[in-house]
This record gives sequence, C-alpha cells and structure tokens, in this order.
Amino acid sequence: MPEVARAEYLEELANLEASALGGLDLVNIALGRTLEAVEHQDVELAQLVVADDDRIDGRYLEVHQALITLLATQSPVATDLRLISSLLHVLKNIERMGDQCVNICKVIPISGNEPPADREMVELILKMGRHTKTLISQAKRAFEERDVEMAQDLVRLDDVVDDLNRDCFRLALEIGDDADRREWAMTMLLAARALERTADNAVDIGEQVAFVVTGLFREFEDASHPS
Repeated sequence: MPEVARAEYLEELANLEASALGGLDLVNIALGRTLEAVEHQDVELAQLVVADDDRIDGRYLEVHQALITLLATQSPVATDLRLISSLLHVLKNIERMGDQCVNICKVIPISGNEPPADREMVELILKMGRHTKTLISQAKRAFEERDVEMAQDLVRLDDVVDDLNRDCFRLALEIGDDADRREWAMTMLLAARALERTADNAVDIGEQVAFVVTGLFREFEDASHPS
C-alpha cells in the first residue's frame, strides 16, 4: 500500500475507533437517565431512554458497516485485523448495554408511578448503577490507552456489582408478604440483573484490550472453571 494511502487508511481506522468508543459515552448517558428514572419512578424519562436507544443502535450500524467495508477494501495487516476484530466485539457489547438500559426502563411502568418502593432496594440499584458507569468509563479509557492492567482491574469493579446484585436478591426475599411490594421487588431484580449484565459487557471490552495488545484472547474470569 502506498505511503499516502496507508496514512489515510490509518486515519480512517483511528476515526472509526473513536466513533466506536464514543458509543460508550452514549451508553453512560442512557444509564444515567435510567438510574434517574428508577430513583423517581419517572415513566416519561424511562420512555425517553427507550426511544433514544436508536442513537446507540445507529452508532453500532454505522461503525460496524464502515469496519466491514475497510476489511473488504483495504486488506489490513495482522495488527490492524486485531483492532478491527476487537472493535466489532466492542460495538456488539455497546449495543447490548443500550438494550439493558431499555430493559430496565421497560419495567418501570409496570411498577407504577407510586409503587410500594423499598428505599434500601432503590439505593442498592442506584449504587450498582454508579459502579457500572465507572466500569464503562474505565473500559473506554483502557481501550484508548491500550492499558491491559487497567482493563484487568475491571474484574475487581465487576465483583462489587456482583455483590450488590446478590444483596438485591437477598433483600427481595426479605421484603415481606404484601403482594404489591413483592411484585415491585421482582421488577427491581430485573433491573439489577440488567445492570449486572452491563457490567459484564464492560469486562468483555477489557478482554478485547488485552487481545489488541498481546494478540492472545483469554477471559479474565472463567465462570466454567473458577479458580
């Protein structure tokens, strides 16, 4: 590939990486609104998050297609292939994160505008959400800086989210015999599960950082073979 063409190709790839990772900022905006909707049982805000997911899906489709076109037309070398492959994985995780925000917002109308809420459960959900936002931001920074150590640290943060998810489950079991309160608690467990999966998606992005840097893919945590 001529030097000028190579420079243009690398610039295009860098722009596509920035656009892909910018999708994580869109997710964090959606997640922030989702947490606000949960805290205040704001049905209108929840509906806005659902509608606005088209932006995340649009980013996914736009960058995904551009990366596929780059693969087909530019014959990238091995290191570039690793980056393109990783970005395709990252995009899928971003799209799934957006979907999890939608999943949470779709259960808010079920619980009603004035549900029999348990404040401790709400605080656990909000705490999970704040930790998950930190995971997303750190995953983005780790990818931008090609920092494997920072990427591996996502596992530690994810463990906090997992612990909070278990606390939510425990609290739901203890919430009492009132049918409305138990129904509300079940919807909050769905929200907690969605946050737990979003945090897992951030860890998946961290694994792609390690792949880009080392050329070797490995899971940071293997659920099938725990240490």
